[in-house]
Amino acid sequence: MFPSCQSKAPAGDSGDSSTKRSSIAKMLLGVFVVYMLHTAWLLYGFLNTKPCDRSKGELCISSYLTARPRLQLSVFTCLVPDNSQLNLAVRIDQFDPHSSFEREVNVSLPEQTRDNGTLFAVVYIHKAGVSPLEDGREVHYAAQLTTYIAPPHTEGQRDTHKRASPRSENPVSHWRPHLSVTMMSEDFTFNKAGLPSDVRRYMRVSQEGRQMIYLPLLLVNEISFRVRDLVEISSSTIRLPLTVSYEGISLRGFRFWVHLQDIVYSLRQFGFTEENVDEIKETLVGSNLYLLVLTALITALQLICEFLALKNDFCSWRKKKTMAGMSRKSVLWRSLSTLLIFLHLLEETSLLVLLPVGLGAFLEVWKLFTVYKVQFQWRSSKLHVIKLDEEERKTVEYDKQASRYLSYLVYPLCISGAIFSLAYLRQKSYYSWLVNSLVTGVYAFGFLSMAPQLFINHKLKSVSHLQGTVLMYRGVNTLISDLCSCATFFSSSGSFSSSHQLSCFRDELLFFLYLYQRRRFALRARRRESGTQSKKVKTQ
Repeated sequence: MFPSCQSKAPAGDSGDSSTKRSSIAKMLLGVFVVYMLHTAWLLYGFLNTKPCDRSKGELCISSYLTARPRLQLSVFTCLVPDNSQLNLAVRIDQFDPHSSFEREVNVSLPEQTRDNGTLFAVVYIHKAGVSPLEDGREVHYAAQLTTYIAPPHTEGQRDTHKRASPRSENPVSHWRPHLSVTMMSEDFTFNKAGLPSDVRRYMRVSQEGRQMIYLPLLLVNEISFRVRDLVEISSSTIRLPLTVSYEGISLRGFRFWVHLQDIVYSLRQFGFTEENVDEIKETLVGSNLYLLVLTALITALQLICEFLALKNDFCSWRKKKTMAGMSRKSVLWRSLSTLLIFLHLLEETSLLVLLPVGLGAFLEVWKLFTVYKVQFQWRSSKLHVIKLDEEERKTVEYDKQASRYLSYLVYPLCISGAIFSLAYLRQKSYYSWLVNSLVTGVYAFGFLSMAPQLFINHKLKSVSHLQGTVLMYRGVNTLISDLCSCATFFSSSGSFSSSHQLSCFRDELLFFLYLYQRRRFALRARRRESGTQSKKVKTQ
């Protein structure tokens, strides 16, 4: 199905190992495809929940809201849910599950909360005129109103706090000024045998004779929470404003929010910072469901292309026996640029971006040792450099010639840009200025790094020494990135930096130049072959 990492062996164990490696690559790709098909099936079931059909003898669970009971919504505050005194904050007597509203109240903070403590909100849906503690069919949901984070500092305050004691950087309690309450208001009848697992977690079932009734599905929307909205709680803070909003949603919307909150929880478990989680929240909340599904499919396609490109790139370089036609300067530039991009993205983006960039940087460094023919001998613990043959020496001469012409343009522009940014732009530190200046040069003039390789291709009148499959996969990947960059260029919710998005157009330009050279040199090769064949025919 896909090319193997090893060349064909004459016989014996080497051929078996080649077959095994090829089988492992196919197996990994097959597992990924099966996973994506399974995800698509889950999304189909998520979008189309089958209702219960009593005529077929199915055991159904009806909604408690079908009888239209008189309900009341009450919001209490407490120090510990189910184990402390409840203080009423909001009460809606004539509560309509199908309506939406927003109320702003001032909440009194207990002394424990002001002393770097916590505070919770408990939302109750219960019968009107009855205490929620006495109602057997009440539903409630507890959510935090406080969050522990390190106190943020402005750009001017960073240098002042550098020499502060470590205690000043300890997390302190912050106030969440918004409480978003949602409830499934759709009159839906579930099949007990096919009850979705995400709904089962929030469902309480009450038995009325032979009929089963599920109580309202209540949820506090954590996706609307943002770090930038937090307010630091000090010991002198007595009251803080709280905006309580409610919205009735459908079953599809309820399951959608449950899955999004599960995703956010998983990201926190994987070590994502709150700033990175906020970026993902902006992307998830700012798009509709169908656009998110399309984004997931596009991401899956990019992952497949990136996996195949890395695999074929590693395999082709591992099989190379000669470096004739390969530009050393281009490989050196790509290895340094990918490392600089990795260090730059390490400060401002998420792990979803860092992982493929880090793998690419590791591969480029390995290729650097390969193109310079540097080998490490384990027995003597020494580095050994292999001598170049005649064709490789000719390639090195072309490479030096192209790099010398290129340096006349790149070095003055990069140095002047770095001096300008140091003189007129605010920088966090000298390290940040150095990394940003180098990365800006990489992004702005990175397309020129391929110029030595294109010059060598022009001199040799051939592109056979390049791996066309790798460039094809990366061309498709960058084309997808171009379309996504055009769609999100004016949006601030993307995971990539704007300069990283612009670099996708640079990679696409290189791909088109490669296609032009490939077509041009292939036509010349065909003409030579046809010319030699015609000469043979004439001589015969």
